[in-house]
Order: sequence, then structure tokens, then C-alpha cells
Amino acid sequence: MKRTTASASAVKALAAFFLAGSTLASAPVALAQPVTLAPLPDSVPSDLPRSARPIHYSIHIEPDAQKLTFTGTQEIELEVFTQVDALTLHALELEIGRAELTRADGTGRVTLTPTTDTEAQTVKLAAPTPIAPGTYRVHIEYTGKINTQAMGLFALDYPDKRTGETVRGLFTQFEAPDARRFAPMFDEPSYKATFNLSATVPAGQMAIGNMPIASEKKLPDGRKLVTFATSPKMSSYLLFFALGDFERLSTKGPGGVDLGIVSPTGSGEQARYSLDLMAPLIEYYTDYFGVPYPLPKLDNIAAPGESQFFGAMENWGAILTFEKYLLDDPTITSPATRNYIYTAGAHEIAHQWFGDIVTMAWWDDLWLNEGFASWMETKAAAKFNPDWYPLITRVTGRETAMGYDGFATTHPVIQPIRTVSETNQAFDAISYSKGEAVISMLEAYAGEDVWREGIRTYIQRHRYGNTTSEDLWRAVEEAGAANLVAVARDFTLQPGIPLVKAEAECREGVTHLTLTQSEFSRDRKDEVAAKPQHWRVPLLIQAQGADPKRVLLEGSAALELPGCGAVVVNGGQLGYFRTLYSPAMSAQLVKAMPTLDPIDQLGLVRDSIALAEAGYQPLSLGLDMLAAVPGDANPVVAEGVVARWGAIHRVASEADQPAVAKAARDIWLPRLEQLGFDAMPQESLADTQLRVQLLNTLGNMNDPTVVAEGRRRLALLADNPRALDGPLKTTWLAIAARNATAEEWDELSKLAANAPSAVERQAYYRLLGAVSDKALAQRALDFALTGKAGTSSATIIAAVSEQHPDLAFDFALANRAGVDAILDSGGRPTYIAGLANTSRDPAMVGKLERFSESVPADERRPVQTVIASLKQRLKSEPKMRTQVGEWLAANPG
Repeated sequence: MKRTTASASAVKALAAFFLAGSTLASAPVALAQPVTLAPLPDSVPSDLPRSARPIHYSIHIEPDAQKLTFTGTQEIELEVFTQVDALTLHALELEIGRAELTRADGTGRVTLTPTTDTEAQTVKLAAPTPIAPGTYRVHIEYTGKINTQAMGLFALDYPDKRTGETVRGLFTQFEAPDARRFAPMFDEPSYKATFNLSATVPAGQMAIGNMPIASEKKLPDGRKLVTFATSPKMSSYLLFFALGDFERLSTKGPGGVDLGIVSPTGSGEQARYSLDLMAPLIEYYTDYFGVPYPLPKLDNIAAPGESQFFGAMENWGAILTFEKYLLDDPTITSPATRNYIYTAGAHEIAHQWFGDIVTMAWWDDLWLNEGFASWMETKAAAKFNPDWYPLITRVTGRETAMGYDGFATTHPVIQPIRTVSETNQAFDAISYSKGEAVISMLEAYAGEDVWREGIRTYIQRHRYGNTTSEDLWRAVEEAGAANLVAVARDFTLQPGIPLVKAEAECREGVTHLTLTQSEFSRDRKDEVAAKPQHWRVPLLIQAQGADPKRVLLEGSAALELPGCGAVVVNGGQLGYFRTLYSPAMSAQLVKAMPTLDPIDQLGLVRDSIALAEAGYQPLSLGLDMLAAVPGDANPVVAEGVVARWGAIHRVASEADQPAVAKAARDIWLPRLEQLGFDAMPQESLADTQLRVQLLNTLGNMNDPTVVAEGRRRLALLADNPRALDGPLKTTWLAIAARNATAEEWDELSKLAANAPSAVERQAYYRLLGAVSDKALAQRALDFALTGKAGTSSATIIAAVSEQHPDLAFDFALANRAGVDAILDSGGRPTYIAGLANTSRDPAMVGKLERFSESVPADERRPVQTVIASLKQRLKSEPKMRTQVGEWLAANPG
């Protein structure tokens, strides 16, 4: 890209020239040789005038946690590139007081007049005379608001783990555009600068920032002044501050890096698991990226609350993670949560390089942060926890992405973003899951060694800078991946999913395979068939008994493969495409299913059922594959297959549901009996998670043994609140809650109110909404708006929507102001539309369309996605219901 900047010496010379004298220059000065200065490349969008950029921020805050306000004082050192009458910065929910401008040497002081624009989220600081190009300092005094949702500086109330009394902690969340709620800033990723942060806080509390504490001074009024060391050059959204009654468990990591888990006082050894994973991950990433972790410390801070939209945030040197995803509490942490603790840690630590050292230039390339960190978390988990089989879970991630990408409402991985609302909506399955799937495919295409060499070049080349996706593709292609740029562009610059049609014929012991590329769609099948998009699609073709064959499919291909056995076109399931096999090839795959690689077993089942849902083939082909997966399958495959049986049970008619339940039980109940109802010492996490899936699925099928056991275990809590403590506590409680009576619901409510920790309280509150009984679901909705559940209020409503989507959606619209108040501002339409995700009422289409019209145009895409999904479901499910019945009749148990 073309960028026109000036060296530091040139800027200083210009400043000296224009600022000679005792006042600011009042008129432009003509240069003999004009110099063009710009703070950003022309290719990078910006909501600010391209007239200045920050060099360094010095921010001091004094929070008043009880009043939910704070005061701030800020000095910004900045460069002005063109003569301007005012400086424009981002600011939101800030009251600007005094503002002054001086030269870099402190002379030439003038008062600036602030004018805020709430809609634009900016403050304009007008000068009495024009500001000439040069280096300046801006002094700003202001006050701000402490929020109760995770945006800007926010507060969380939680029970003290020692006394049970309610205490309050303060935290920050700035991604994407919320650093502007903390201080006036150039709050865009390409405006990188260094930061000094200080705070005046209660003497008995712990303050945390991106950097270690440089000094701490006691003040006469019982407070202290905490000053943090200067940060490296970074984007504003990575700045962090926290304050509260915390404790810190720490150790030394590679290169002497100080590693710590900061958590509410009384957490103790619950932080050990997360602490122990940090050093090996840092060592692994240092080797992988070829760059050491550059900060002197890395903390991960446990926030005792929850958000509807995220679980953790990669603030440089000070990761924020909600407590239930960071602390390993043996009384309630489920196996799925323990898995998430690891992968979330691996994800956020990967960001310390990919996102923090090198940052996307603009939110268009958000996926470059999130997709890459998602891919890296899986790669790290596979290295350190191979018995979890994390690589197989990439099938689930791929399917999550394709669940969005098959609709007309999808968007490219690299998408144009212009507004704050569009930025907030970009944190979706396309950025994360499709991003990971595409990167996995490209790594396989390039080869692991070539891919890593390209990544190392990319990091080295762009350290402390900003990039686009093209910078990454070029670095990998330079490392030896021929045509990678072209392939990557195909999958990131256009939306949608390739469809590879496969037909095979065996002649004289050789398989003659014909492949044709088209496009898969859930709601535009005929349209895309007539005029499909085109991709260069990397294939890894696996024929039984033969070496895999790599092919780059461009339109069509004809291949010869040895033997006449089953052929998997997407061997290893790393390709981001769907494969439509001929009926004969599908039959061969069903027969070969027990002998296939585990990842191919799961991938074929998911692919085949998705094709049936979209109308490309009969559901019987997918059900044949589902039933062919053996009961002793890999535990991660088994978990995914059991979940598919649960989905088929939900689609089946009421008359056919018992037969579906029997078909599932015949294959999988023996596996549950083998595992038992309770976790066994030293069993693998994959087996523990499989048990959870079996219990949940059979419980949802109303298996009498499982339901009765759940009710029995719930009753134990009446005499002993700790009776169910352990990794399966939330599993058994969820089964019991689903079938709860009014008396049992009241008992869950009491358990929530008296829970000794924020995490346990959140778990019980969620259960209040996860009930089948509609009257109890309404009680849960009413309770959610009382304020007693704190940050769990939105979780309760979402839990109701899982079984009563129409009730939850109608409630949210009828109580819009109250519901908006408990949601982070960045995704309110996304949340409300999501309540209707599982609706099967045709009337909901109209409700959603009216709701869509009520929200701003740049917030409608998530609503339109839910509408498209509902329309397709209303169209496909009656056909699928009939086909389930036909398959059951053809396969009597």
C-alpha cells in the first residue's frame, strides 16, 4: 500500500518553523518544497479527520465505585499533519471540562473549546487560532460513567468468597470501540501509541493494568496513587484497568516473564489450572512465531460476572476472562467448561502476538485476529492435550460457520465495516469459525513448515504495526506456498460455500472419479445452481487402501484412483466445502464407516445431514451414515453423533419420537452404561464430556431412567447444598430443571440466592429459565427483570428461549426498555433476534420483520439471518419429518 509520512526529524523541523514565537501560528506558511503528511494510509478507513495522530497518552483516573462515576485527567502527545482549526477525538459518555493545547516543549498554551457529538461519538476541541503542523500536547480534564454492563469502565457486584457480603470490582472492556468511554482518544486500531496509566484508588484494593506497577504512593486520605509502567506501542482497544479485592497467584515464565492469575479474594487454588497452562503456551508460541513475548508480565484477570457476547478479551499483558471461564472450581466446573478454560486461555495468549504485537489495520480484517487465534487455540490444545482430540472439533467449528454461510444474509470473511454497529456485529461465526476453518485449509494446502515460516516473516515484518489479510497471504506465498494468495482471496473476499459434486465408477479395479464444483446454499439453491460462484478448492482425496491425493479443483476434474473402495473427497475434513456424493458413493461410505478415520466419520455425518436439510439429497442418506457410526467410536465423534440424534429427535413427529429415541438408545445406551452415571477418577476429559452429552440427549428424549435420576439428585440438595458438587453438577441440575415442578423451581431459586460464589449463582439462575413448564418459564422471565440476578438476567431470558422461543421473544419486545438495560449496548438487536432462533411458528417471521424495521439499518443483518434461518426451517422440517418416518419404517428396530 502507498503511505506518505514524514520522519521524526522532519516533523520536528516543521514544528520549529511553524511555532516560532510566543503564540500558535495564525496563518498557513508556504513551503518551498511542499510535503504531504498523513496519519494513516489512504486504504485505511477512519471516522476521524486525517489531520493528526497520537504518539503517547498519559491517563490518570479516580474512580468512585459506589457512585459509579470517575474523574479523569489526560495528556496526549500528538502530531498534527495539516493545519486545522480543531482537533477531533473519539469520546462517549464523557463530560469534557478543561482542555488546553501546548507545544511539545510546554510553551504556547491555549484553551480549547470542546463540543461533543453523541451520534458520531466524538469531541471536537476547537482552538482560537489555526493549529499548524507539528508536535503538541493536549491536556484534558473530564468525568465519566462506570457502567454495569461490560463496556468501557464497568462494575461487577459479587458475593465475597469469605464473608458472603456483596462487594464490587471494576474492570474495563474496550473492544471494539469503547476505549472512548474511558478517555478521549483516537480510538481506532491503526492509531497506535504508547500509554502511561495511573489511578488514585482505595489503599486496600489491588489495581491491575497492562504493565507492572512502576510506583505506589500512600495518600493522606486513605487512598494510594498507583502508576503503571509505560506500555509498548499498541491500539487503544487493548488498554486495561481493573480494581478490587483481588488476590494474585503467580509464577515465573519463559524469559523471566511474571505470570499471574488475578481473582476475587478467597479463590485460592481455583486459579492454579489457568496459571499452569500459561508458561507452556508462552514457550510454544514464542517458538512458533519466532518472537519472544515482549512484556515483563502477563496477567489473566477473573471478572465475577458474565456477558451475553464474549467470555474473554486479549488486553495486552492483562487478559480479562469471566470467572467461570478462568477458575477451576471443583464443586461446579463442568468438563466442557474445563475444556473452555484451556482453549480460552490458549486463544487469548495467542492474541498477545497475533492481534497485539501485529494488529489489523481496520475492523474489516477483524477475522485476522479472531480466526487466527481460534485456529491457534486448537493447534495448541492438540499439542498439550492430545487425549482431548481437539483437531476433531474443527468439524464442529466448520459446521457452525456453514450454518451461517449457507444463507443469502452471510458476508465475506473480509467484510467492509464503516459504523460502530457493524463493528460489533463482526464478532460472529464467520470471523471466528469460518476464519479458523479457512486457515486450517490454507495451512494444509501450504504445508505446516511453509505456513509457519510465512507466519514468522509476517510477525517480524510488521511488529508493533498494522496489517491487512493481504500482508499475511503474501508472506506465506513468499515462503513457498504457490498460488496461496489466489486461493485465500477466493475464500475470504467472497461469501458462501463451495459444493463439490462427486461421482465414481469402478472399471478394472480402478475408480474413475469425476468432480464438479458448484455452490451450496440453504435458501437460494436454484439461483446458485444456475450461476454459482467459483473457488479454487484444495482437496485431499482419500481412497480406501491408497495414499491421499492432493488436488486444487478449478471447475471440474477427472481422476483415477487405485482400487474400488470408498472415497472421501474431503479427507481429514480440512476443506471448507460440502461434498455431494452420488448415492452409490454414499452407500460405500456407510459400509466403510466403522473403518474410517474418526474425523472423517464425524465430518461425513454432519455434511450429509446438512445437505439433506437444504434439499440436495434425501435425509435417509444422512441417517444411514448416522446409524453406521459404531457405539465404540472415538469419544469426540460419539459426542457429536449423539448430539445429531438429539436434533433428529426434535425434528421427528411426536408419534415417531419414541422410535428415534429407541434407535439412539440401542446404539448409545451401552456406552453410557460403560461410562456410568458418575465421573471416574483419572478418566479423560473427552470421556467425561461424552457422558454429559449422553445424559443431556437421553434426558431431553425423556429417558425414564435418566429423568428419574436427575430428580433424585436434585432432591438431595434440600438437606445438603453440596450433595451434587463435582464435574457433573450442572448436568444433573439441567436435567432436573427441565422437568422441574413449581416446588423444585422454588428450591432452585433459593439455591441461587444463597450460592457462595458468583459462578455457582450464575449456574442456578440459568436453570430457572431452562424449564419445560411454560408457567415456570414465565416466572423466570419476570424474575429476570427484577435486578436480583445481576449480570445473569440476560442469561435467564436466553435460557427460556431454548424451549420457549416465542414466549421469550414476545417478552423481550413487550419489556424492551428493561431488557435493553441488562444488555451490553453493542449487540442488543442480535440478542433479541437470537431469542427466536429455535422458533417453529410461521407468525414469528412477521414479528421478526417488524422488529428488523425498528432497528437502524446497520444493525439489521443478525435479525435478517434469523429470519432466513426460520424461513428455511419452516420449509425443510416438514419434509425432514416425513423422511424420518419413512427411514424408521424402512429400518425397524
